[in-house]
Amino acid sequence: MYTAPQKAFKASIITDVLEQIADIGRHAGDQVKRVFLADGDALVLPTRRLLNILQAIRIHLPAVHRISSYCLPRNLRKKSLAELLELHDAGLSLAYVGAESGDDFILDQVQKGETQASTIDALTKLGQAGIKRSVMILNGLGGQIYSHQHADNSARLVNATQPEFLATLVVSLPHGEQRFRTGFPEWEPLSQQGLFEEMHQFISALELKRTVFRSDHASNWLILKGNLGADKERLLNQVNTAINKPEIANLRPSWARGL
Repeated sequence: MYTAPQKAFKASIITDVLEQIADIGRHAGDQVKRVFLADGDALVLPTRRLLNILQAIRIHLPAVHRISSYCLPRNLRKKSLAELLELHDAGLSLAYVGAESGDDFILDQVQKGETQASTIDALTKLGQAGIKRSVMILNGLGGQIYSHQHADNSARLVNATQPEFLATLVVSLPHGEQRFRTGFPEWEPLSQQGLFEEMHQFISALELKRTVFRSDHASNWLILKGNLGADKERLLNQVNTAINKPEIANLRPSWARGL
């Protein structure tokens, strides 16, 4: 995690992208309802190029009602609010932002390249443009030592921005713990109960009004779904059950976690 990417990001040739959109339109234009701008953070592209792509989607895929993209906060620094408003008006409706944590020390240790402030700035700008935000936090990213500050500062980030969607995943290390510890030597994984205790602290600190919350990724032992804050107490009760009576908490078995 947060190691050098296995493939370099390279923007596709715009004529190729537009032709692909037109081709899909010819074969299945009325069947496509949602479009995700893959395979990286599309918002790093120049605004004019993105507008050309969004216009092509509108022309060739008229049934599309949601266009979404990944978004690294630092890639919004060069985009003005006026540009984001243009993108929203052209059809961009949702941005997925992997905040991972709201704690600056942890973000530095994992070499995220962001701070709590930079992520808040990006989420605020997206919201002002009318683009919905889906924020992801990694349960367990701070390890045993920094679990409490990870939970509290992540909640502060989310409270400050009131995103439309919020998700939590359990941290996983596809390249192994040893490689991860080269930059974060104090890190030790949380136990299953430790993950639940951190989740309880995180949810307890949330002060949200109308955020759709999901903790149902394959990495999660405990599946949680609800709206915050309407379902906050129910969700906390579910986490309490997982902490105190895991045998009746309907946890996902290890083999089903897909890690």
